Amino acid sequence: MSYKMGRVELHLRDAIKERGAGHLTLIDPDSQSPQEAGGMALAASQGGTDAIMVGGSMGATGTLLHETVAEIKRVTDLPVILFPASAAGLCENADAVFFMSLLNSRSPSYLIENQVLGAPLVLRYRLEALPMAYIIIEPGGTVGYVGDARLIPREKPELALAYALAGKYLGMRLVYLEAGSGAESPVPASIVAQVKRLLGDALVIVGGGIRSGRAAAELVAAGADLIVTGTAVEKSQDVASFIFELTSSIRR
Repeated sequence: MSYKMGRVELHLRDAIKERGAGHLTLIDPDSQSPQEAGGMALAASQGGTDAIMVGGSMGATGTLLHETVAEIKRVTDLPVILFPASAAGLCENADAVFFMSLLNSRSPSYLIENQVLGAPLVLRYRLEALPMAYIIIEPGGTVGYVGDARLIPREKPELALAYALAGKYLGMRLVYLEAGSGAESPVPASIVAQVKRLLGDALVIVGGGIRSGRAAAELVAAGADLIVTGTAVEKSQDVASFIFELTSSIRR
């Protein structure tokens, strides 16, 4: 068995190499019907997003999750990456999964227990596992509460750096810095800069509170490799134009 980079991770790295940064659109199956989710994914594709993430803090599962992924894949050729809140957030018709540990959680459930329960399903479903350290920064939002996270203070970048380095040394090739869905402001650029400076070729993903191309561009300038937007996409009246504003702002 090989744990080398798979097709989806290479796709993301190629997008970053070619254009300087990449964009991921996060769709929560609990927020709309599968057909509406497909429409959002199609519009995001037209706007230039690089992949679709599917999942949410409360953990959409079962038929709704499966049908949402199926509809997204019906209307777009973009990779679909699961972003599960638990082992129940896995399904066999996606392309990949962010196989992550919420490193600053107080709960073993989010550190390792769900990973143990989910690993056999990842193997059975033949999902590409993307090894990721997940770190919640203040204010944290719903995911911080549900994940029982010891939130990283915004003025303490050294704490975020320590967690990120721990993830890297554990073999995680991606680090996700998350401010929480709908946060008033994104993860501070100072945190992003310090984390990226020491992580080297590990990919730095930043999400939460990113509502404009300018905000996305500032994070990319600080070192972010991938920008995630979810809540702002759901609230947008013109998803394709909003995504294009972001992607055109972060790319060379």
